[in-house]
Amino acid sequence: MKNKKVLSTEKYIRSLYVSNSIREPVISTAISQLGLPEGTYGLDIGCGIGLYTLLLAETVGLNGHVLGIDTTEEFLKKACSLASDKSLEKSVSFKKADASKLPFQDNTFDWAGSMDFVGYGNQNPVSLLKEAHRVVKPGGIVFILMWSSQMLLPGYPLLEARLNATSSGIAPFKASMPPELHFMRSLSWFNQIGFAEPIFRTFVRDISPPLSSEMRMALTELFQMRWGEIDLEVTSEDWKDYQRLCHPDSPDFILNVPDYCAFITYSLFCGRVVQ
Repeated sequence: MKNKKVLSTEKYIRSLYVSNSIREPVISTAISQLGLPEGTYGLDIGCGIGLYTLLLAETVGLNGHVLGIDTTEEFLKKACSLASDKSLEKSVSFKKADASKLPFQDNTFDWAGSMDFVGYGNQNPVSLLKEAHRVVKPGGIVFILMWSSQMLLPGYPLLEARLNATSSGIAPFKASMPPELHFMRSLSWFNQIGFAEPIFRTFVRDISPPLSSEMRMALTELFQMRWGEIDLEVTSEDWKDYQRLCHPDSPDFILNVPDYCAFITYSLFCGRVVQ
């Protein structure tokens, strides 16, 4: 019998994969705005199961290469499998490594990026960015891209606001964290480290009818990821309303609303290593 940690990791991998159809278009748009040159060597920090490492590899082309690093072996195994499925084994590689102590020499990569990673866990985001800055060549860019907001329950703004005011709703931020460590303060991190030309942009992913079966499945998984374990943090009434609106077997399942619309946003911070 598998232990709880293994089951939890497998569940998380499945959730990432199933819900990817929501995130991938907006992340692809953000990546396209970075202007990553073809044929370059890049680093994906905290690559997870490699979904976005593959997007980055497609961006830099057959003559480029992207190395994804993570500390979770199960994630890296899944990443290798996905790379094989897309015939990108020559364009990407994966390595177990600690983002706070990158095992690379100075000026190794043409660029480095991190998506849905910086700000999670107990690692200091400024320290992580300093390491990324160290391993990127002068003139190269470092970027971080994070999920920054969503509106998924049209018609129920107060309920959604209360669901979002929970530990998983505000993740990766925690109530105990100082404001300076909130992801939307990232521009100050880039300035503090000494990046040139720091920029900020937000990208929107609109979701509108008709919803495909894949999108319905992805949204259902997303409801669970965002709010599925907050029953002890909200009132019993709010928890019942969450289940009523977000469970696919409920007669009031919100995805059955004919004109259901929603959106998510991803926010990008980027800076250039001084020449």
